[in-house]
Amino acid sequence: MDTLVLEKPTTTTEMLIEKLYQTEGKAEIINGEVIEFMSTGDEPSSAAFNIAVSLKLYQRKIGYGRSYADNVGFLVDLPHRKSFSPDASFYVGNRAGMKFLQGAPIFAVEVRSENDYGNRAEKAIAEKRGDYFAAGTEIVWDVDLLSEDVIKSYTRENPNQPRIFRRDEIADAEPALPNWKMTVDELFDQVRRLILP
Repeated sequence: MDTLVLEKPTTTTEMLIEKLYQTEGKAEIINGEVIEFMSTGDEPSSAAFNIAVSLKLYQRKIGYGRSYADNVGFLVDLPHRKSFSPDASFYVGNRAGMKFLQGAPIFAVEVRSENDYGNRAEKAIAEKRGDYFAAGTEIVWDVDLLSEDVIKSYTRENPNQPRIFRRDEIADAEPALPNWKMTVDELFDQVRRLILP
């Protein structure tokens, strides 16, 4: 008697992308799964937004590319990763209407949240940065608001030697974004406390 062997159903990339469209909140396709990420806190969100605003002003000035804030999906074709959703980014590819963008941004920003610390987090951050470079991203910023080294700017050409930007310094994303600059202090919203009578 013959034995019928049922194969484990496989999830196609198209099925994963469809699932990603159905996922509420921030998520990425990693290792054949849709991985959801927790929402970020006040200061990391403000920092990412401030970067995106600066990038938007740059976009308008040069008339090329597009700036994106958090939660935009970029579809890529790596063996173990099919998407990114950076905290801020600059993209020069084709528009995608209501769909996710095709390909990686040339500049990606990842702002650390409160759970992005420790050996496990460092390993995950380094792996993701390597994935960005493998997908074609030219510059990746690792933004750590709790560190003296606020911005570590990694390039695809030299992925293990970041340029460091600290408070009171001017950061850039050269050579990916020629002539774009922003002060590191712009990442920190200075809240003025109102004293009410």
